Amino acid sequence: MKFSSALKFNAVADWWEEYIAYDVLKRYIYQLEKRQQQMSGIEYHDLEANEQTTLVHHGDTYDADSLFKPLLDRELQKILRFYEAQEKELLVELAALEQSITQHDEAGLEAGLNYMDEEEEEDEDDDEDDEHSILTRSEDYDKGSRRRHRKSSSVGYRTRFAADSIREEPPNRRLSVSSSEVGDLDASVLSLVPPPRSASQVASGSRGANASRSPKGRARSLASRLRTMKDSITSAGDTVWTAKGSYALDTRLLFKRKITNLYVSLSSLRSYVEVNYSGFRKILKKYDKVMYSKLKDRYMHEVVETSLPFTEESKARVSDAIARLTDLYAKCVTNGDKSAAQQQLKLYQREHIAWERNTVWRQMIGQQRHGTIDGLGALMGATLVQQEEKSLINVSTPLGSLKLTYERVSLTFALVVFIALLKMDIIAGEEANKCFAVLVFSTILWATEAIPLFVTSICVPLLLVCLRVIRNDDGTALSTPDATKYIFSVMFSPTIMLLIGGFTISSALSKTNIDRILITRVLSFAGTRPSSVLLAFMGVSCFASMWISNVAAPTLCFTLIRPILRTLPTGSAFAPALILAIALAANIGGQSSPISSPQNLIALAAMDPKLDWASWFAVALPVSIISILLIWLLLLVMYRPARSPDGEGEIEIRPIRPTRESFTLRQYWVTFVCLFTIALWCFEHEIEGLVGDMGIIAIIPIVAFFATGVLKKDDFEQFAWTIVFLAMGGIALGKGVTSSGLMVTMDGMIHRLLEDRSLYTVVLVLSPVVLIVSTFISHTIASVLLVPIAKEVGQSLPGEHANLLIFMTGLLCSVGMGMPVSGFPNQTAAAQEDELGRLYLTNTDFLKTGVPASIIATLVVATVGFVLMIVIGL
Repeated sequence: MKFSSALKFNAVADWWEEYIAYDVLKRYIYQLEKRQQQMSGIEYHDLEANEQTTLVHHGDTYDADSLFKPLLDRELQKILRFYEAQEKELLVELAALEQSITQHDEAGLEAGLNYMDEEEEEDEDDDEDDEHSILTRSEDYDKGSRRRHRKSSSVGYRTRFAADSIREEPPNRRLSVSSSEVGDLDASVLSLVPPPRSASQVASGSRGANASRSPKGRARSLASRLRTMKDSITSAGDTVWTAKGSYALDTRLLFKRKITNLYVSLSSLRSYVEVNYSGFRKILKKYDKVMYSKLKDRYMHEVVETSLPFTEESKARVSDAIARLTDLYAKCVTNGDKSAAQQQLKLYQREHIAWERNTVWRQMIGQQRHGTIDGLGALMGATLVQQEEKSLINVSTPLGSLKLTYERVSLTFALVVFIALLKMDIIAGEEANKCFAVLVFSTILWATEAIPLFVTSICVPLLLVCLRVIRNDDGTALSTPDATKYIFSVMFSPTIMLLIGGFTISSALSKTNIDRILITRVLSFAGTRPSSVLLAFMGVSCFASMWISNVAAPTLCFTLIRPILRTLPTGSAFAPALILAIALAANIGGQSSPISSPQNLIALAAMDPKLDWASWFAVALPVSIISILLIWLLLLVMYRPARSPDGEGEIEIRPIRPTRESFTLRQYWVTFVCLFTIALWCFEHEIEGLVGDMGIIAIIPIVAFFATGVLKKDDFEQFAWTIVFLAMGGIALGKGVTSSGLMVTMDGMIHRLLEDRSLYTVVLVLSPVVLIVSTFISHTIASVLLVPIAKEVGQSLPGEHANLLIFMTGLLCSVGMGMPVSGFPNQTAAAQEDELGRLYLTNTDFLKTGVPASIIATLVVATVGFVLMIVIGL
């Protein structure tokens, strides 16, 4: 989670203005960064300001320090003033509370006698109210009965035990409970002990009260005094904190609330200090990283840690106050049990925190954990309002208006087609015909995304089993229990385990920051020439996609280029060229290794025999390198990124410096396990007798990282399980097509269509088909649909070239990148905005660059890739 979000989540809501202004300081750092970048002496024409600016060197990092330190000092003084006021107020309140408890100790249980008299008078009032209510209810029932007063109410009690026994709450004091609750609390405490009265006053008061009471009231008075006498006898030797009388119980309850509220306030103050200390440390770390300064250690040790809120003395005072409250709570509530007091107070504190964190912040944290939070609105804690889904047509019905959306129409169309195909005999054989209906139904839902893709995949085994599509070796349909066991056994295949192993490696590399360290070190050699920086980022994006997936790699690269984008001149063509280059390279990286994308694993699962990693790299790496170089040249021609916005001269790029962090033991461990696992995957054929399959090898990083604590349960929960279920549904559908006999029928049709066709002719026909399909639908879904067809086509050709066409299809599914919706890298690139909220890319950028790039990559696969596949024996 970003610290700005964590700050909002952990801050006390009413104190928000008193915390360090982290976001404001961060924006100022970026302004200083831009000013430092303009010290290079580059002259360019600002088209928006209509002026020419010469950027000359006029300072160094110490000048930036002198500008930034006053802002830090101002924030520190704001925190200091607030802390002093809060600490003084809370400590005074604690002293008053201790004094009040001492006075109650001195008064003892004798004060309860007056408490009972007051209670009896209140009960008498209640009785009168009840009698009046009964009479009134018979006359006017609709008016309702009057509300009864609670026995513990403060109505009628207006005196104190002592003038200064309980400290009044100041009007501007923030408490952790509602104001009404605090008022009741103070009034109740004040009402516990009325002022001392003389014996004559007590006697006369009692006689006067008894004379004015009804017979029922006198009877109740007598009963109350008998109870008081019983309590005094049974409570001999007890104190107000241990007795069981009504007065003692109410007193303990009220002081319990008082102590708890003060404990929560002091704990919030201690948290306030800790959060602000982290804020200073984080903002100074960012300043040093962006400005290449060394201000952090000096300012933290000399200024922050010597200021009042952050000194050991002030921390000790707050801790001592909390300890005193714990002792008071143990005395008043838990009969001296300090351990129970600590547990109960901490429980109240957790409940208070959960209550204070509102719904918006809880949604923000949930979105952050799942990787869906984005944008300035999310960082500010605002609710993300999604645009209402547009309807194609509104149909009026007796039950209201029915909105026909694209998804609903698509789902209805898929259901109609599915039912119609079940009723028609299109394919020979009952099971094959039903499987054909399931295949068409799933294809429509996957292509239109009428329902989530993984939901469609989950529907596949349901339909295959319920329609009894699965057959055994002799051609008879399996029973539903047998079909269920079969279909679930094939769904969790070694390919799925390989996919989970890939997720594990990707998560470990990201969590230990290895990916960022390696990438920044590589990019530090790129220099300042735009063309070199563009090619370096493309290579890094492609390489990162090979190991941390083409979903996480572009996101990481887009984070790294933020400092470059912030310092570019307005209107520079380098920004859209760089963003598009990263997206296109990530798509190419999706074909470079077997675990870089699900479509590769689907292709591997369909191969017989399985292709080892060394053979995959022998084909995919040269193809990817050539594709990256050709697309790089295309971008240079289309955007001319080195040209300045005014057309005169060239721009220079802010150099990326490598991180100064050294490798830790944990990072070395992760690197060793990853390299060892990849090496085993590459030589899997040679050790097949030992490991059996690549899926077994994939268990090694899972055990190595989760058993040693590198990854936790939360990391496992954040794996892309929708992709796992998507792949499982594709595998189940493929087995259904084979088992039902539909594949045999399709094989005959394909054989007749491709009769007398050469292998390369089939490749030239297959390539554009795969490219078009993968451009408009998910790359994974394209492989699910097209890999089985490529396998059948390959088996129909002479020479057993099924693996070649499957390999070709898997590679081509990754190069469909001509539209903003063509794969996750494109979708992420299309959403990139500048500081003013303007998109860097438009649909035109994808059409003029993405489409030619897709064609270039397809031609490379169909030519260079084809030759290499023949060389390795496919």
